[in-house]
Amino acid sequence: MNELQARGAIYVFTNAAKHFGSELPTKLPKLWESIFQPLTEYIKPDQSGDQLFSQNINFTELLCSLQILNIICSFFHEKLHLELENVICHVCCCLEHPLPIIRHKAASCLGKLSKVITVKTMNIVLDKVLSKLGATDNDVQRQGAVEAIACIIDELGLDIVPYIVFLIVPMLGRMSDKNEQVRLLATYCFASLIKLMPLEGGVKSPPLLNPELLEKKEQERLFLERLMNPKKVEPFIIPIPVNAELRSYQQEGVNWLAFLNKYKLHGILCDDMGLGKTLQSICILAGDHFLREQTYNETKRPDCKPLPSLVVCPPTLTGHWMYEVEKFVSSRYLNPIHYTGPPIERMRLRSKAKKHNLVIASYDIVRNDIEFFGSIHWNYCILDEGHIIKNGKTKLAQAIKQLSANHRLILSGTPIQNNVLELWSLFDFLMPGFLGTEKQFTARYSKPILQSRDAKSSSKEQETGVLAMESLHRQVLPFLLRRMKEDVLKDLPPKIIQDYYCELSPLQVQLYEDFAKSRARQSVEDVITEGEASNSPAGTSHIFQALQYLRKVCNHPKLVLSPAHPEYETIAKQLKQQNSSLQDINHAAKLCALRQLLQDCGIGAPVSNSEQSEPTPVVNQHRALVFCQLKSMLDILENDLFKPLMPTVSYVRLDGSIAPGMRHSVVHRFNNDPSIDVLLLTTLVGGLGLNLTGADTVIFVEHDWNPMKDLQAMDRAHRIGQKKVVNVYRLITRGTLEEKIMGLQKFKLSVANSVINQENTSLQNMGTDQLLDLFTLNNKGEKISVSNSSGEQSRDVKVKGIKSVLDNLPELWDTSQYEAEYDLSNFLRSLK
Repeated sequence: MNELQARGAIYVFTNAAKHFGSELPTKLPKLWESIFQPLTEYIKPDQSGDQLFSQNINFTELLCSLQILNIICSFFHEKLHLELENVICHVCCCLEHPLPIIRHKAASCLGKLSKVITVKTMNIVLDKVLSKLGATDNDVQRQGAVEAIACIIDELGLDIVPYIVFLIVPMLGRMSDKNEQVRLLATYCFASLIKLMPLEGGVKSPPLLNPELLEKKEQERLFLERLMNPKKVEPFIIPIPVNAELRSYQQEGVNWLAFLNKYKLHGILCDDMGLGKTLQSICILAGDHFLREQTYNETKRPDCKPLPSLVVCPPTLTGHWMYEVEKFVSSRYLNPIHYTGPPIERMRLRSKAKKHNLVIASYDIVRNDIEFFGSIHWNYCILDEGHIIKNGKTKLAQAIKQLSANHRLILSGTPIQNNVLELWSLFDFLMPGFLGTEKQFTARYSKPILQSRDAKSSSKEQETGVLAMESLHRQVLPFLLRRMKEDVLKDLPPKIIQDYYCELSPLQVQLYEDFAKSRARQSVEDVITEGEASNSPAGTSHIFQALQYLRKVCNHPKLVLSPAHPEYETIAKQLKQQNSSLQDINHAAKLCALRQLLQDCGIGAPVSNSEQSEPTPVVNQHRALVFCQLKSMLDILENDLFKPLMPTVSYVRLDGSIAPGMRHSVVHRFNNDPSIDVLLLTTLVGGLGLNLTGADTVIFVEHDWNPMKDLQAMDRAHRIGQKKVVNVYRLITRGTLEEKIMGLQKFKLSVANSVINQENTSLQNMGTDQLLDLFTLNNKGEKISVSNSSGEQSRDVKVKGIKSVLDNLPELWDTSQYEAEYDLSNFLRSLK
């Protein structure tokens, strides 16, 4: 009933204003009085503080006045606009009222007034309201001011463009506000304004601006140019000695980080892997600590009081960070402590941490001790390999987002790995609310982009996806700095990636074809065609297990042929008759290929009789990194290939069995001892952040569904300090699951690049009807291709089912797979 009455009242007021026009004050004097009298009687714009509002104020009358003005002002006759101009200042004063409902109604009124009498309202807003945003000691003033700006932006739409430059910088300043309401509204306002920035250049300055505002506009425009183009940022002189000569692009990176620091902004340094993100971070970290302490000693200002900083990184990199900090800056400027160990040891370190200005800890340690880390207000909080928090629903991401810091920085060579939704989680840490809620982000960006990727998408969906991608790109670009190796390192030798195809052994073909005839294969087809996986975790799990099984078949039969396998005894007899065993590398195509590749590189090559008289070189010309996903595959390489067949090859190993604190010493040993030919690694442990320039050959025995993990791994060798051409070889079994996964990898990369690169590229499309094909062994030599053609009705049903499976399938090689392998024992029973 109340809603009906309200709608009736709105109808009466608006029609009365339209009907009586300029005669409204004389025809309906009581209505006119109820609008303007409370504002002029109870509010004194020439006063401040407690004197602003009259002692005998009637809140109900004031609220009704604002409510009616909000409804009716859009319908006032032009001759009555002068009356509206006379109360703009009174409405602005209401933004300081302690009652939220009064502030809310006043903000709505200013929004409406800005639409009706734009120039007058905006001049007063720029003069009176923006200054309230700077009242750091008064939450009420900042809340009222930011809500008013939000209402004005919503009401004016494109008409806000001439005023963007004035509004965008104050909004930036409040995006780190200690008050959550102010912070969220400011990020919403900034996000709305930044999209319209490209239009600002072609619009004249608003009329009737005073000279001070015109001068301010030029200063703000210069700031925005620097925000949008990092090359225009003013140089930052690092105030302390750094034991490194920065390359020009690294100095530009430090300039950009200093720019973010100056304006209390947060960002992602997502330079290509190997360009020195750690060094750039250390420079701004040490420089800011020094300047902050210096200012505090001179002024004793509480906002400059020295605070510690926190670096959170994967456990493999904690030792690397300690080493890099100690290498580049004196402990006088940065005095790091490695916060690690069992709970009792960490309790002891807490008291010691107070004597250090930099704490380095792994993600898991921070999550486990979040009460300790969350109780400290940090100066800098740096997340190295920050894409680890890409899934905002994990306990780890939720814990990290509880950290409080003046400056938040993410380092990541690959901020988007699988889905643009991951970017939302990163910005939810940096600037909560900047990309809206997760639900809003999905509707505005993630869903249209995903729909446009479907081969069956309409031209309208394609266009919507491209527009969503461009809009997202424009919104996040000011807070991302991305440089590629090929653009900045003219002296870095090239990286050559080659796919090395190998044919499955007869035993592998037999296992692959046995799977095709099994109940397991039929179950997979049922799940996909019926779309059961969309609402059945068991269905998705079965597909995941089937993919795991075939991947292991491609790598080595030994990985699946346990006594639980239904064909175990048959194959054991078969091998016995052939005087062979599973240890024979001829049963695994990749082991033969790996041996040949290493020998071609001069590693472990057999010595001919004519060469035996010559001394064997201590150091080979080439050195290799060999990556596997699974620790058990590394065991097979070591026990079936290196020890029995390549005894002259010297190697070290880096996987999950080596304690995180010891991993850096293994890396250091490999880089500094050229007599070690090979480093065997798992992608999870060796693929992040380590510097392995001692090698010039990278061989992938296994591959990741997520292309970024493979890219990160190969760039361990292709980075600053590398003097040789880096050759990357990917061992791929032809016609199998692996060859098809490589096609999916290429697609995922195109999506990631189009959001984070400086040049926005168009989306490519992929057919979703590939999942069933993953489980089929193609004929030898048959080319793998993606079909985009539409088929019959039965095929459409399959595609729908496949889509639902793909949407619900976890990352193919989930993190847990690297160290705790997937249990396939139940799955093996379904192979009969």
